[in-house]
Amino acid sequence: MGVFTFVLRESGGDWTGRQLHGDLEASAGTTYELQRKLVQAAYASDSSGGVQSSFSPITANSAVFQVIIGGGSGGGFIGGGGAAAAPAASGAAAEAPPVEEKKEEKEESDDDMGFSLFD
Repeated sequence: MGVFTFVLRESGGDWTGRQLHGDLEASAGTTYELQRKLVQAAYASDSSGGVQSSFSPITANSAVFQVIIGGGSGGGFIGGGGAAAAPAASGAAAEAPPVEEKKEEKEESDDDMGFSLFD
């Protein structure tokens, strides 16, 4: 299993992506084209299985892109996207979203419908 993490930056209308720990890099006119090139570069480096990717914009001109090759069998869920790849700038722990309470639903009986299945 290979995990490739890239830092993407936009400068002068072009996007560049450099691997965080490694030598892979690419550039393109759009983030979509850049993601495709980085996936191809990562897959050329490690073609041991399926490919998953996660794109997380950080600012208007920077992002984190992660490519996972191999690992997991049969569509297992891996992580929660790229949120863990970039810590919050404030350093404060992220608060969990409020949990919605489930309301119990009453089951309606056949008597309330005015007819019976066996009439």
